[in-house]
Amino acid sequence: MAIQLPDGVQILGPINANVEAVLTADALAFVADLQRKFNATREELLARRSERKAAIDAGLTPGFLEETADIRSGEWQVGPAPADLNDRRVEITGPTERKMMINAL
Repeated sequence: MAIQLPDGVQILGPINANVEAVLTADALAFVADLQRKFNATREELLARRSERKAAIDAGLTPGFLEETADIRSGEWQVGPAPADLNDRRVEITGPTERKMMINAL
């Protein structure tokens, strides 16, 4: 069974036997709609990201946005931490493997 591609859609990578379960006609149409709607914005953001990276690579020190200055200079405080965060007994910092879970308990 061949995959039905929406207009303008190409699949450039290898296609295996399981691809039809994921790349349904609806899924491909959805991705095609996203591409058509957001591609210009996506490309603009990627270009701005590249420019910003080049500036940082050239020595620019990142700073804060000017429009958030009043937030940083304001007198505000974060609320207290919830009680359950003050008395943590188990903290898993690695992958969820059986041995890791047993050791954590």
